Amino acid sequence: MTVGPPHTRKSLARDLAELGLAPGDTVMVHTAFRKVGPVLGGPDALIDGLLDVVGATGSVVSYQDWELGADVWDDKGRVLDSLRPHVPPFHPQTARPARDHGIVALMIGTRRGVRRSANPGASIAVLGARADELTRAHSLEDGYGPGSPLSRLVDAGGRVLMVGAPLDTMTLLHHAEALADLPGKRRVRIEYPLLADGGGTDWRWAEEFDTSRPVVDGLDDLYFATVVRDYLATGSGAQGRVGSADSVLVDAADIIAHAVEWLEKRPR
Repeated sequence: MTVGPPHTRKSLARDLAELGLAPGDTVMVHTAFRKVGPVLGGPDALIDGLLDVVGATGSVVSYQDWELGADVWDDKGRVLDSLRPHVPPFHPQTARPARDHGIVALMIGTRRGVRRSANPGASIAVLGARADELTRAHSLEDGYGPGSPLSRLVDAGGRVLMVGAPLDTMTLLHHAEALADLPGKRRVRIEYPLLADGGGTDWRWAEEFDTSRPVVDGLDDLYFATVVRDYLATGSGAQGRVGSADSVLVDAADIIAHAVEWLEKRPR
């Protein structure tokens, strides 16, 4: 099989610009990097290409979550007694992103100058001009709802970019779940170990909408993808290739409005 020349920082930046990414954009990015194809410089070249396009006034946002390497909670959200002495406390400067989110999220979250928000499960990382604005004061309660980094992304005129990533992984749509007027939303309580001032662990309880599955009964587990496809079918958003990866770029406020309406009008 003949393999063409590798993609480069410059060629990826060109692809991103052709898709519609622009200087000054604040963009939340999800990637399946292996689908981009061979890249000279690896994931850093894609991140650098993103930063090249959005420029000094733009920002690159990545969902991080928190990598613990094991499920440490019981069915009531309490950390298991047998594991409690061994669970490392969360701190935004040292916590690693969940492996499920891929190599680009990992590398954004560990880059020099990155800022990370302080809600372990809903944590985001930001590079660029809006890093402080988007990551500050991330409440442990309702970390995807009003006042959250996702809400601020919408208010800032942000965008969402999917580079080869499955459409059902668009994290921003958890914000739509939080906003939609729906009866019977599932909520969960969870115990988090936070790094206390001076060291040690500050054990804190938080309450959140259940983001591990659709927020109400009757929705398919992958329904986010349906929402995104329906949105794209209206002619909104942009579709194209970044490297070899099928990619999508959408306006955050527009797709949130679409998703909230979709949820509230769905058959019940």
